[in-house]
Amino acid sequence: MIDEHTPAPDFSGTDQHEITHTLAQYRGHWVVLYFYPQDDTPGCTTEACCIRDAYPEFRSRDIVVLGVSTDDLESHRAFSQKYSLPFPIIADPGKEIVQRYGVWRKKTAHGKEYMGTVRTTFLIDPAGLIAHIYENVVPERHAELLLSDIPDKE
Repeated sequence: MIDEHTPAPDFSGTDQHEITHTLAQYRGHWVVLYFYPQDDTPGCTTEACCIRDAYPEFRSRDIVVLGVSTDDLESHRAFSQKYSLPFPIIADPGKEIVQRYGVWRKKTAHGKEYMGTVRTTFLIDPAGLIAHIYENVVPERHAELLLSDIPDKE
């Protein structure tokens, strides 16, 4: 289990443009690392589009946004193109990153249990520590909440 105020686990993953990202490369920046269940589903699309709409504010404040799901690169490319997503979406089909962050868990829907990604966001401070963990994310308000929790650059 990962706790707030502890070092964020490093990872390496490839985004929809086939660019590799590691958490270590963003040391010195605030990082929004958000995990979502599946490309092009209602809640995930709402969350991604709200972050997209607020992305100019994230960029102006030098905040890195990284999305992660277990979908493959092809799915991420289509999702990113369809909704003009300007930030990296990392493919994790091997479930290494979701397991490292503890968001690959047992879920229940329609009376059936299955394993899946629990929508969770980790706000990582410039020193690489987890500043806040957001569970039970409300997709429509998530970007606004994140921006209100990240201090302005001095």
